[in-house]
Amino acid sequence: MYVILYLKQFLMKVINFSDFRNRLAENLNAVNDDREIVVVSRSKGKNVVVMDLEEYNSIQETLHLTTTTANRERLTEAVREMDNGGGRKRKLIEK
Repeated sequence: MYVILYLKQFLMKVINFSDFRNRLAENLNAVNDDREIVVVSRSKGKNVVVMDLEEYNSIQETLHLTTTTANRERLTEAVREMDNGGGRKRKLIEK
């Protein structure tokens, strides 16, 4: 049985432990291939979240970049500038 929850901007699949285990490869492929976040609910323990390692690393990097007020302000200003048409397009250097 699957339940889909909408949390902020993420869709999370919630699945019980037995169903997750019985379809382990399929569930792990969905996590990797579709960047799906899966919550595994357990009746005799705390729930766990299964997510793609690249997604996890991305979240950790974002948290790190936004830990200081100065960084948050610089990033916010850069996004605002880009949204208002600022910045310059450049070609990538091919090696």
